[in-house]
Amino acid sequence: MEKNFVQELQWRGMVHDIMPGAEEHLMEGMQAAYVGIDPTADSLHIGHLVSVMMLRHFQLAGHKPFALVGGATGMIGDPSGKSAERNLLDEATLRHNQEAIKSQLGRFLDFDSEASNAAVLVNNYDWMKDFSFLDFIRDVGKHITVNYMMAKDSVKKRLSSDAKEGMSFTEFTYQLVQGYDFLYLFKNHNCTLQMGGSDQWGNITTGTELIRRIGGGKGFALTCPLITKADGTKFGKTEGGNVWLDAERTSPYKFYQYWLNTSDEDAEKYIKIFTFLDQQEIESLVEAHKQEPHLRSLQKKLAQEITTMVHSKEDLDNSIKASNILFGKSTSDDLKTLDAKTFLDVFEGVPQATISKDELQPGLDMIGALAAKTGFLGSNGEARRELKQNSISVNKQKVKEDYLISESDLINNQFVLLQRGKKNYFVLVVE
Repeated sequence: MEKNFVQELQWRGMVHDIMPGAEEHLMEGMQAAYVGIDPTADSLHIGHLVSVMMLRHFQLAGHKPFALVGGATGMIGDPSGKSAERNLLDEATLRHNQEAIKSQLGRFLDFDSEASNAAVLVNNYDWMKDFSFLDFIRDVGKHITVNYMMAKDSVKKRLSSDAKEGMSFTEFTYQLVQGYDFLYLFKNHNCTLQMGGSDQWGNITTGTELIRRIGGGKGFALTCPLITKADGTKFGKTEGGNVWLDAERTSPYKFYQYWLNTSDEDAEKYIKIFTFLDQQEIESLVEAHKQEPHLRSLQKKLAQEITTMVHSKEDLDNSIKASNILFGKSTSDDLKTLDAKTFLDVFEGVPQATISKDELQPGLDMIGALAAKTGFLGSNGEARRELKQNSISVNKQKVKEDYLISESDLINNQFVLLQRGKKNYFVLVVE
């Protein structure tokens, strides 16, 4: 093989459990592996990225990756790590989500080339939808004992928890359906490895058991650690919820900021997992960061690499420009290049006041803008004082008391940014 896939994951800290013999099996020649992705939304979030990176490394090592969208399993709900059942989706929604997810995966995996290891997207709904209940319990269910299923951690946790609702039969059978996926891909695509998060080990090994009992072959399992943050808060979550790969759900600026704000300890771990930089480059970056941690060079490099990979170089440049706006290194021209969503993201939590466009005719005087019309400053007198001290800016440019705010000052035809000193911002929303 071109590269030892398992060794690559190991130095990156991406192996939690691996079935004996898996590494040797992968060194025998091109193999196929899959990762299951839950299609409950029309975008992946950064919690999905670890398994996507695993598939990418797998393809780079010369193997063939399969991304399995769980259309059927998405209709059931996986009990692993969950304390309650999830909402079930209809087929039209699942199909829409599948297409959106495929286009995002296309930024990481090569689906289109003629190469023998081109990636393939499959949906387990396609082989489960015509499987009758009787056929399933006869052909699959009889091969796995209830004792075997009950011994799985994900089942044990749910049954021993204090949750009143317990665990439904539907969820209990989830591992059989996931196990059958592995068997189906083994038989139809010669897929011999399933990968996923460490919470999936029980479901994956049910698949290897079915391959042994029904398929007469051998399947392998490899899981990565669940990503955590050093401070104990949940990885991939912000106050606003998940950090999504879709720019409409999480703007590139907010995405960039998420990685930029990671702790030193987390950045050292994440740069191995979420970039394709090689070992030597990462080690020298970590060393340089330890010499001058205040420069946050590790966080900057991590944020640059991952924002470019998920979005684009242009989105990265705009995110850096937007970041600089808050730290006083920008001009009114920079401000005017921000789209409305990024502008609001940058100034999230900054106080606002709304005025009508008519009030900009022929122009809004600075005392009105600072006090009377907005309440940004406490009184007209305070506004005059601050203007005399040259501490007031409109869209990052210093102004005097005689300045009039007009339509030509509007950012995106709707905002004006007022500022006192370096850190006090106020947004005028013009409607």
